[in-house]
Amino acid sequence: MIFIPLILAHLLGDFILQPNSWVADKEKKKGRSVYLYLHVFIHTLLTIVFLWNLNLWWIALIIGVTHYFIDWAKLNFQTSKTKRTWFFIDQIAHVLVIFALSFFYFPYFKLEDFFNSQNLKLFTALVFLTVPASIFIKTVISIWTPITIEHSKLQTESLVNAGKYIGILERLLVFVFILVDHWEGVGFMIAAKSVFRFSDLAEAKQRKLTEYVLIGTLLSFGIAVLTGILIKI
Repeated sequence: MIFIPLILAHLLGDFILQPNSWVADKEKKKGRSVYLYLHVFIHTLLTIVFLWNLNLWWIALIIGVTHYFIDWAKLNFQTSKTKRTWFFIDQIAHVLVIFALSFFYFPYFKLEDFFNSQNLKLFTALVFLTVPASIFIKTVISIWTPITIEHSKLQTESLVNAGKYIGILERLLVFVFILVDHWEGVGFMIAAKSVFRFSDLAEAKQRKLTEYVLIGTLLSFGIAVLTGILIKI
């Protein structure tokens, strides 16, 4: 099947290889942004690389063209209030295009010369649990903004982007624990984070912030657990 290689190319192109500066430039200039076209080119190139078959150039072309129009629609129709909704519309549309192409092409192409199916699934899961999962969690909980004046003062003592990297590391560790059938490791991770993170929040007496962090933590652990279970099926 070509579904997993196309999903992997999408995750790399949309999340790993797209800096925030590109996103900001696209949102500002929309269809006039050079980064929109560079972003589409990277997606097309990644598709060709992961399919590794020049006879499938038409799939890469369809991916590139549809990606452009989907992103163009998102940039032109989203507002500050609907940005979260358009993020999910955008991602669902991309996945539906990939699913349709995979459905009509199934099952002639294989990547056995480069990756076996299990390793490719594993790598795709690892990529998803890094930046893509962080963005999904951030988007889901963006409906709440429990930042207060007191909390803003506390943030000056924190490392830049520390929360994002802590989340990535905890998801990867939970994922590994599940793969090796050591579920007690997941419990250890939850207990360790509770001791260090929630004790600080309790001292700060920020109830809303504590609940906000708790939701994000449970989402992070839940995504890692669910991904690990799906990979083992």
